[in-house]
Amino acid sequence: MYRLFICLFLFASLTFPASAADVENGRKLARQCSACHGKFGLSKDPEVPNLAGQPSLYLEKSLKDYRDGAREDRRMTLISEPLTDDDVRDLAAWFASIEFNVVTPD
Repeated sequence: MYRLFICLFLFASLTFPASAADVENGRKLARQCSACHGKFGLSKDPEVPNLAGQPSLYLEKSLKDYRDGAREDRRMTLISEPLTDDDVRDLAAWFASIEFNVVTPD
């Protein structure tokens, strides 16, 4: 019985997220990111990572880590401190939704 409860709980938590991400809100919030990470999350600065196409879970964790002090970067900490969990989820969804093609050299 206990195992059944655990399985049902895990299934429900994976199937029905607490709140769905708002990609459009993420797009609006991403304006503040464009100065360093580029308009569509493709940085022109070799010291600044690209965000476009990154997995949303990775982006969420990274932003929360900056916000909560687990990771340190002066600029990222300042930008992420005022973000709510919903803002973080929306930003991650926006950058994760950007698709691009990679062309390998011949």
